[in-house]
Amino acid sequence: MSQDALDRIALALERISPPPQPAPSLRGAPAYMWQPDPDRMVAVPKVSRVDLDLLVGIDRARDTLLANTRRFAAGLPANNALLWGARGMGKSSLVKAVHGALQSEFPQLKIVEVQREDLASIDRCLSILRAAPQRFILFCDDLSFSHDDAHYKSLKAVLDGGIEGRPENVVLYATSNRRHLMPRDMIENERSTAISPSEAVEEKVSLSDRFGLWLGFHPCDQDEFLSMIRGYCDAFGLKIDDARLRAEAIEWQATRGGRSGRVAWQFFTDLAGRKGIRIG
Repeated sequence: MSQDALDRIALALERISPPPQPAPSLRGAPAYMWQPDPDRMVAVPKVSRVDLDLLVGIDRARDTLLANTRRFAAGLPANNALLWGARGMGKSSLVKAVHGALQSEFPQLKIVEVQREDLASIDRCLSILRAAPQRFILFCDDLSFSHDDAHYKSLKAVLDGGIEGRPENVVLYATSNRRHLMPRDMIENERSTAISPSEAVEEKVSLSDRFGLWLGFHPCDQDEFLSMIRGYCDAFGLKIDDARLRAEAIEWQATRGGRSGRVAWQFFTDLAGRKGIRIG
């Protein structure tokens, strides 16, 4: 085939290929959701969250994450954070509440949510964020891995960053029910069946070690459970005496088979609805 024919084919391919997407400005919203294929940042004009003051019983984790995030927003060194522990105790709520608490002080601080199943495209997401002038909390909720899951390798691009290093304007906050991001029975099984047990799970287990902050969340006791509900009542102006609140809340937790921040909010939502109080 002649060079002239090759040139004509190349020009034809250029005409039918889609033009490159312009870089998003990431200025118009406080939060975004990363969605690949095609790659785009979807703006979230209003984040669903509660006020930081309403998160009861997690004072140490709250203060630590708030201080780390404030340093990051100010352009100072900060750690990636893994929030792990009991379900419904406010891990994801804390991440969103901390971001909301710092919005007025640092309007250029954005939060970008990445779904676990989209981690394979995280390098493309980081390329967009690296080129932007804002600072970003990259948020991955309910993170965990199974024995045949290779998504954890993509996550290392955020934690280690390869030869480029993690973007200076990005920090990763992830939540998980598991401290090591994988089930304990899977860890023990791989250790017992591997030729080299110490190396069998080292790669996956060591992933959690790459988070500079480990913030543990543990089940709340009854007093903390009631304090959460009372805090919601006071914040939204719902009047109810302590004896009645205690009796109804304990009955509610009994029907749910446990206590947590999520159960406390669900009870308050029911109570507010019965009292005609709007909480939206």
